[in-house]
Amino acid sequence: MPLIGGLGFPLALVVFYVFNCVKVLREYERGVVFRLGRLVARPLGPGLTFIIWPIDRLVRISLRTVTLDVPPQDVISKDNVSIKVNAVIYFRVMDPNRAVVEVEDYLFATSQMAQTTLRSVLGQVELDELLAQREQLNQRLQAILDKQTDPWGIKVSAVEIKHVDLADEMRRAMARQAEAERVRRAKIIGAEAEFQAAQRLVDAARLMREEPMSLQMRYLQTLAEIATEKSSTILFPIPIDLIKPFLENKR
Repeated sequence: MPLIGGLGFPLALVVFYVFNCVKVLREYERGVVFRLGRLVARPLGPGLTFIIWPIDRLVRISLRTVTLDVPPQDVISKDNVSIKVNAVIYFRVMDPNRAVVEVEDYLFATSQMAQTTLRSVLGQVELDELLAQREQLNQRLQAILDKQTDPWGIKVSAVEIKHVDLADEMRRAMARQAEAERVRRAKIIGAEAEFQAAQRLVDAARLMREEPMSLQMRYLQTLAEIATEKSSTILFPIPIDLIKPFLENKR
């Protein structure tokens, strides 16, 4: 009994030491190890890993895609329109060692870089371009951010502009512009319709001049349409060509 009691404390120390040396990393985690302050070349994980405690310090890094919301940014467009724009970026850690060594806090650094890049890029375009070519701007922002975060071992996979907030005065101005544009299009469509109708009438007149029989057919069609009105008395002229033979025989 005294022997067992004497082994209790050393056994507890051994269990405590092993507990601090054994680390379990999930499938999406990697462990960056610093040994006496120096970086160990290869990240650990996933699964069961061992470190030499207390001379090793392990930093857990997640390799999952991070969704980072960029808060609304005040932007002045190229045509001097003040707007508020927010966005969302998707990125992940590709090199855990650089994500720890090259930057103090890669999440905060990526967020700040996204904000400044958003203001810089959107300040170089006009409002109409921002509203109409959002997909091209998303790709441009993604390429710039990916290049800037590459030294940190970060891969930016996508950037999406979520919302563009305009001042009330600008919204009313755009509404008036859209209404004027609709009126202009309606007038153009009406003028085109009148032009096409006039062109058709000219074509019909040319056809009747070249083919006199078409005029006679149109005359008979008009008579048929008039005949359907039974409540009216209609007088219509007889073409002189129909009675000309009778007049010649009478002479």
